[in-house]
Amino acid sequence: MKAIIFLSVICLSLNCVAQSKKLNNNKQTKTMHTDTAIFGEGCFWCTEAFFQRLKGVISVTSGYGGGHVLNPTYEQVCDKHTGHVELAQIVYNPAEISYDELLEVFWKTHDPTTIDQQGADKGPQYRSVVFYLNDEQKEKAIKYKALLDKSGAFDKPIVTAIEHFRNFYPSENYHHDYYNQNPNQGYCRYVIQPKVEKFEKVFKNKLKH
Repeated sequence: MKAIIFLSVICLSLNCVAQSKKLNNNKQTKTMHTDTAIFGEGCFWCTEAFFQRLKGVISVTSGYGGGHVLNPTYEQVCDKHTGHVELAQIVYNPAEISYDELLEVFWKTHDPTTIDQQGADKGPQYRSVVFYLNDEQKEKAIKYKALLDKSGAFDKPIVTAIEHFRNFYPSENYHHDYYNQNPNQGYCRYVIQPKVEKFEKVFKNKLKH
């Protein structure tokens, strides 16, 4: 009987501790300040794969934006008449990673000097673009772009557009987390994988463990 009572007390204590931790975690989640960045740098499968590996990034959602068609489908966007761009909506914790750092990753993970093209992917849906959500993001994007152009980091002028955010429509579910879910798919293996491997070497100190 004493053993049963003792175990009951221990279980009750552990439950109290677990409930306390749960409440604390919920409190931290509720009080955590997050921000959002929206980038287009070619195929959103690639963009998603880069940013979801960074420390401080909470979620990355692939989608479409900047166009005039409501709730576009992938097929409509690929037809190049919607005005939409393939985008990544990045929710992050600014206490862990800054917008400046995200901009650095953005410009170093694609070619910002080609108009409507990234590698073999061609079309207006693949254009390089930063959609800013406030004046601070706008100023930083413009400043960073000017510094890069002045530095001569690229052989040609940077054509990245810096535009005010207009709309964002999440892509179809099968596009989400695409590279991680389909590593052996042809495009993933031969196009995305080499880019991700290079990205992980360049930004090894910023990666999630």
